[in-house]
Amino acid sequence: MARNIKHIKKKKLGNYPHLMVVFSISLALFVIGLFGMLLIHAGSLSDKVKESIEMQVYLDRNLTEVQLDRLQKSIAAKEYVAFKNDTAQVRFISKEEGAKAFLDDTGEDFMEFLGENPLRDAYVMKIDADHSSSPELKSIKLDLEEMDGVHEVQYVESLIESINSNIQKISMILLGFAAILILVVIILINNTVKLALYSQRFLIRSMQLVGATSFFIQRPFLNRAAWQGMMSGLIASVLIFALTQYAYHEVSELQLLRNDEQTYILMGALIVIGLIIGFLSSYRAVRKYLRMSLDELY
Repeated sequence: MARNIKHIKKKKLGNYPHLMVVFSISLALFVIGLFGMLLIHAGSLSDKVKESIEMQVYLDRNLTEVQLDRLQKSIAAKEYVAFKNDTAQVRFISKEEGAKAFLDDTGEDFMEFLGENPLRDAYVMKIDADHSSSPELKSIKLDLEEMDGVHEVQYVESLIESINSNIQKISMILLGFAAILILVVIILINNTVKLALYSQRFLIRSMQLVGATSFFIQRPFLNRAAWQGMMSGLIASVLIFALTQYAYHEVSELQLLRNDEQTYILMGALIVIGLIIGFLSSYRAVRKYLRMSLDELY
């Protein structure tokens, strides 16, 4: 009996449209991968925009060098301060530098008619992207104003609220499209596997008639489906990687949004998604044909 079953499998399974299934699943996963890369780069762009948020910390007058140094270290130690190359993004702007910048921007020297410099020394700090929401920025402002030596803290509140609102709307739209796309791709892959197994329905019935158990019948189909899904995910990942490398080479500005860690996670996810969807789709299809009567098979 076992020899008959193996003979049937060798004879019939050779007609299984492997390449077409792998091609279809690879194409579907490639589309998911492209959208995934769009989400990754959109997220990186969002972080860049958030990291450009600055606060101006205006200081009390006549602070000593020791007080200024202590205050800068205290600000740099705050968890909400952005870091770049392990350096806190806090810079000192003296009132003389502020007056020179005003003169360069406007061409007017207020020192001539005021007789003195009314500006204050200040620290300009960049906020970490994880602390850039409007409520957190207000909390940061209050926290800084409680520090000794700080006169006032300012930032462009209306602009920040507009940026956060737009980023939130865009994120929701992209996530909505991603959910719809994933659903469509799952249905596409499921139908592709079911169509591929349709031609094997009489083979399944023949194996049942010679006494094969359900597990014995399902095993080769499930193994093959898992292998096809994994190969499709690998192919899609290679295509995504090649395309992104080409894009980075042609458009150097994209390097600023590059996130290799998330890209590798996405590639691994494509392989896992291909394996799982292929396996589950094949499992459902084989079980369906196992339960069908002979008349329903026709």
